[in-house]
Amino acid sequence: MKGRFGIYGGRYAPEMLIPALEELEETYIHAKKDKRFQKEFLSLLYGFSGRPTPLTFAKNLTVMLGGAKIYFKNEGLNITGAHKITHCLGQALLAKRMGKKRLIAETGAGQHGVATATVSAKFGFECTVYMGEVDVARQRSNVFWMQQLGAKVIPVSFGSRTLKDAVNAALKDWITNVKDTHYLLGSTLGPHPFPTINRDFQSIVGREVASQLNKMEGRDPDYIIACVGGGSNAMGIFSHFIKKKGVALIGVEAGGKGKRFGMHAARFNGGRVGIIEGYKSIFLQDKDGNVAPTHSISAGLDYPGIGPEVAYLKDKQRITFVSVTDREVVDAFRLLSRNEGIIPALESAHAVAHVIKLAPILAKDKIIVVNISGRGDKDIFTIADALKDKEWNEFLENKVKENKKHEQNRPKNKRT
Repeated sequence: MKGRFGIYGGRYAPEMLIPALEELEETYIHAKKDKRFQKEFLSLLYGFSGRPTPLTFAKNLTVMLGGAKIYFKNEGLNITGAHKITHCLGQALLAKRMGKKRLIAETGAGQHGVATATVSAKFGFECTVYMGEVDVARQRSNVFWMQQLGAKVIPVSFGSRTLKDAVNAALKDWITNVKDTHYLLGSTLGPHPFPTINRDFQSIVGREVASQLNKMEGRDPDYIIACVGGGSNAMGIFSHFIKKKGVALIGVEAGGKGKRFGMHAARFNGGRVGIIEGYKSIFLQDKDGNVAPTHSISAGLDYPGIGPEVAYLKDKQRITFVSVTDREVVDAFRLLSRNEGIIPALESAHAVAHVIKLAPILAKDKIIVVNISGRGDKDIFTIADALKDKEWNEFLENKVKENKKHEQNRPKNKRT
């Protein structure tokens, strides 16, 4: 059955959304064969987004860890600061082909929301982004940028007020406004054809790595490591190498604060097969089948489900999964920032945390490529809080006091 990855995937959607999903699938099938579409897509990636992103040899970290050679694929140097812009450009072109006037999206870390707002501004779409209240607070800078780009950001106040709830809110909006609206779903999950479409658009990452590393080392890497929330950055860099058995693929999940439910977002630590938000995959669930609460220091990995193709490749033992804790993530963030001058997103720092463990036990002739899926400026509030940075907190407190004083001294309008 199309849209299936083994037992996973599928299209479990309300009846009124089936025509929209079928229209999207048909539009994409035709677009894939259309040379003009492909030319426009690639032109936007290379002339607007900033591709190819660099593959950087981490000399200092390689020497420090004393093992395998480490390379970083720096997706944070895309416009908007992450890999998300790639599938947003692709879906925006599809929405234009379908004659849609409005884009909606869900976002956790905010990078997908910023990317959706960016393509909306570029192509003239109306834009609404749903974001859990918890994520609005910890990613406030991205909320500001979405608004400056013209998007309406709607905080989601129900449930755990994180990414899964933003997805539900976006789906409700789509059901109501399906005629003129395209749901620009942000990862390799959801009902068919979204997992396939976003994987295909993101696959340019892996193709670039293969070409770049071949020029630098003359061969493929031995290991590729990526953090995994829904799976867009992971499938982007993994997909080109799936059939190359000599390349080990490692996905890193959010181990959070511990192994108990509610303390982490590692789907392969107690997750079970379920059908949620339009697709069948592995989800963290309680004994009654309800979605379990999750936690991660990174908003983009704070999600109870995982993309269906990723789950399938885990079952096939093609992708190996590990998890790292919040504390290890913060330590990796600091190590990479101070030794390579690369400030990673907290999501990406999960992958770096595992590299710190893996590289020293490998031979020096081995090569590891790590996907730095985004840059860390969006995480300034979370990082400053985790590091207990007194100067930053004093700055914020003084800024609040200044604003209050300014408001108090502002002349009040008199009625005439």
